[in-house]
Amino acid sequence: MKIAVDFREASRAHKTGKGWYAYNLMRAVLEQDAQNEYIFYVDDDAAVDKISASFAPFATNITWRVINKKSIFWHLAVLRGLKSASQNVHPDLFLALTSFIIPALAPRNIKTIITVHDLIAFLFPSHNRKAVIAERLTLGHSLKKAAAIIAISENTKQDLLSRFNPPQEKITIIYPAASDNFKKLSQEETNNFRIEQDLPDRFILGVGTLEPRKNFTTLIKAFAAIAKDFTDLRLIIIGQKGWRYKEIFESVRRRKLENKVIFKGYAKENDLVKYYNAAEAFVFPSLYEGFGIPPLEAMKCGCPVIASNAASMPEVIGTAGLLVDPMDIRGFAEAIKQVLTAPPQVEELIKRGLEQSQKFSYKTSAARLLQTFKNI
Repeated sequence: MKIAVDFREASRAHKTGKGWYAYNLMRAVLEQDAQNEYIFYVDDDAAVDKISASFAPFATNITWRVINKKSIFWHLAVLRGLKSASQNVHPDLFLALTSFIIPALAPRNIKTIITVHDLIAFLFPSHNRKAVIAERLTLGHSLKKAAAIIAISENTKQDLLSRFNPPQEKITIIYPAASDNFKKLSQEETNNFRIEQDLPDRFILGVGTLEPRKNFTTLIKAFAAIAKDFTDLRLIIIGQKGWRYKEIFESVRRRKLENKVIFKGYAKENDLVKYYNAAEAFVFPSLYEGFGIPPLEAMKCGCPVIASNAASMPEVIGTAGLLVDPMDIRGFAEAIKQVLTAPPQVEELIKRGLEQSQKFSYKTSAARLLQTFKNI
């Protein structure tokens, strides 16, 4: 088969959750599949130069197509290429890993597989306006046309059925996972990183794009509630600025915590592994996640997890973390305090976390995707 793939998010230098899902899933697919031909569509020549090296072992399977356009113009150009006899693409399938625009506009003779990460655009309409408009205009049409639908969790599948009621037999759950780079490091390596980054001796960690849905203001309020009892404790938040990020900085200023809350911006994967290893606990208070990869990353690194009990988080974390109502500031404060003062419980959380993280694997997810190709 010839399979065209929207690979833009996977080719980004600063990948977020969807980009890492696309990147790791397709690497795992190519490790198992030497037969099919893949056409990776991207929007930046420089990105191909950087990322193609990591896909070099699979070069005979991959053709890179760079469309140097942005926004809707990129999608329209790809669509023209897919339909054009002169470009000789003629894919058997188009795999949309992060967007619904091409599947919504594609003629029915192009079979499409769409990936639904979440229904934020429908459940949180105050989210990024551009993304909300695009998804609201295209998801319904994509679902009707799709030959197959990938949901990244049971929670996302149930959201889809509740909102759109597509045929259940079309939906396959293909989970994300934490990459194999996330692991427990030696104490020496962790200590060296502390010195290199000038990290505090004790800190709790938050990871995610700085935007309202990630609920960092609740984490900051919970941290403020215990800061006087743990004077040496700091809060480190890793993530690039998203929409309405200023509210998060203002929450810190109002509580006069500028010296205790540290914003580190975007962190490369290798550094993120070290942050998880160095942290006392990882706190993930998100209001809604289609899956939520960071808790798995933390668990693989032996970092105890405290998270909200909303949406997919119980599905991902199981009994391997402390789950709290996302709006319960006191609940988060007590959970953090519990981790800081109860070593036996922490050891049990770490053990359960390592076991839970092994339940999710890109090798397994890739096999499910390959079976989906065959079924179509």
